[in-house]
Amino acid sequence: MKDVKIIVATHKKYEMPKEDIFMPVQVGSEGKETLGYQKDNEGENISSKNPYYCELTGMYWTWKNLKNEYIGLVHYRRYFTKAKFLPKNTQKKLEKVLNKKQIEKILETTDIILPKKRKYYIETIYSHYKHTMYVEPLDEVGKIIKEKYPTYYKEFENLKKRRSGHMFNMFIMKREIFNDYCNWLFPILFELEKIVDPKKYNDFHARYLGRISERLLDVWINTNNLKYKEVKVMYLGNTNWVKKISSVIIAKITGKKYEKSF
Repeated sequence: MKDVKIIVATHKKYEMPKEDIFMPVQVGSEGKETLGYQKDNEGENISSKNPYYCELTGMYWTWKNLKNEYIGLVHYRRYFTKAKFLPKNTQKKLEKVLNKKQIEKILETTDIILPKKRKYYIETIYSHYKHTMYVEPLDEVGKIIKEKYPTYYKEFENLKKRRSGHMFNMFIMKREIFNDYCNWLFPILFELEKIVDPKKYNDFHARYLGRISERLLDVWINTNNLKYKEVKVMYLGNTNWVKKISSVIIAKITGKKYEKSF
């Protein structure tokens, strides 16, 4: 049996998977009323940075405070699943979450589980970000990588060519690989935060550090030639796909930035 712990990043009370491999973590808990979950402001932490780093404050807490053999990150409304067909009921959907037995089976042949790639049919990863967000932080992170981590720069530049990627900051990784990733990712983000002050943006766009980290996962994975298995992602609750897709098209045509999540 493998020692697996998967944190479920959440900022609100919500239905959670029942298996004990899942640990709900209240992200951005510094100064907030407790939800009854593990808080990310205990031990070594960056909980106060949550308005800018999103679920990464939970990831950082996990890195510094948990010692399990395999570490995972999912979200309170977004999980891995192997189910081909999903019920509409939230509680029944939770029964379809990728479970420990399924995870152990996958980890017999790989050290990393990632979500199936999200495809940007009409844009590259870079151009999609440029049309929907303020691109200055993404350009600055490229400069940081070129100067301090030059072996990763080619893959960063490939963001301007690739039309798909492993998004959502979701994964299950062997502990050693997770450590390596965090040791690479967080120094880059901390440096970026010094260069581009999140406070210059409104609350939605101030979360650029969390969003950029999604684009950096494949930069790290591909540069290190790491092998992985992809698993489908399922959503609890409803996503307005018509509005989401139309907003992508409008952003591409007009340059109108997103102002909220969908």
